[in-house]
Amino acid sequence: MQYTLKKSLGQHFLHDENICRKIAECIEIEKAAQLLEVGPGAGALTKYLMKFPDTNFKAVELDDEKVTYLTETYPDIKGKIIHEDFLKIEPPFEGSFMVVGNFPYNISSQILFKVVEWKAQVPVLVGMFQKEVAKRIAAVPGNKDYGILSVLTSAFYDTEYLFDVSPGSFNPPPKVMSGVIKMRIRKDVPEMKSEMHFRLLVKTAFNQRRKMLRNAVKPMFDAAFLEDEIFNKRAEQLTIDQFAALTFKMLQK
Repeated sequence: MQYTLKKSLGQHFLHDENICRKIAECIEIEKAAQLLEVGPGAGALTKYLMKFPDTNFKAVELDDEKVTYLTETYPDIKGKIIHEDFLKIEPPFEGSFMVVGNFPYNISSQILFKVVEWKAQVPVLVGMFQKEVAKRIAAVPGNKDYGILSVLTSAFYDTEYLFDVSPGSFNPPPKVMSGVIKMRIRKDVPEMKSEMHFRLLVKTAFNQRRKMLRNAVKPMFDAAFLEDEIFNKRAEQLTIDQFAALTFKMLQK
């Protein structure tokens, strides 16, 4: 069976077997008992992941045509495909599981935030993103790539940038470089008033990232506390711990 590529689903299928093997090796070394692949597409990675010993494997795929292709091409995958939208499903396993994939680029940030919601069950993620997105996830304070994505993921996960993947490794070739990262759950998550307060503060601060923090978040703090020198900085200069500490001073919401 042949399949068609759907631009609406951000589909760029990996066909470089060297890259597939390299990603599979990064995943296998974790020896996850339960493994969820997001967006298997035509199965470039899937065929390796299904062979991992002692691993309960599942894949979530929205595209009807790809589900048919996968089940016809890889009969062993029958019963292992969740034919739904990843952004709308509940965790597909009891207990902890690893999330992996060549993520559809048009929803990769949303996939990441969904994994952060599931962090109590997802200790490790290995994924391919557009390089610029991967760099934002891994960015540190003071770096031009450091922003909302960096802070809201790095508060809970340590991120390692593994390697670049060139456009020629895909069909069709995207117009940008890609990058593979590994995220591992932090054991030292900073204390914060609540995750809701943390998200609100970070998003508000970075929505006006060129402004001094004092001006960007003015309604959220008591006027006297806004005199603190930390508010002379811009959002990109604050560490994750500083953002977390500030949540305790936010006016009650």
